[in-house]
Amino acid sequence: MSEARAATEKLHLELHGLGVTSAYELGDGETVCVWIGLVVRYRDGFYRWQEGLVKRRHLGTDPVGCAIRVARRHKELQADVPLWWDDLVRELRGTPAQDYP
Repeated sequence: MSEARAATEKLHLELHGLGVTSAYELGDGETVCVWIGLVVRYRDGFYRWQEGLVKRRHLGTDPVGCAIRVARRHKELQADVPLWWDDLVRELRGTPAQDYP
C-alpha cells in the first residue's frame, strides 16, 4: 500500500469517527471529497485541503488533527453555505431537469 493511500484511509476513518459520514475517497488513493468544494489530498507528506479558492495544509503525520480541522470547517460550511457553493453545484451538476437538482 502506498504512503498516500494509507494516509488517505487514516484521514477518512478519522472523519467518519467525527461524524463526517458523507466523505468518500475518489479512487485515486490520495483524494477525499468531504463536501462539494471541500476536498483533501495527500501529497509530499502533507494533507492539502481546499474549499473554493482557499487552500490549507496540515502535516501528514497527524490525520487526527487534520480530520478535526476539516470536520470543523465542514460543519461551519453546512451551517452557513458560502455564496460560491451554489455556482459550483450548478457547474458540477449541470442544469436541473424537471425540478430535480
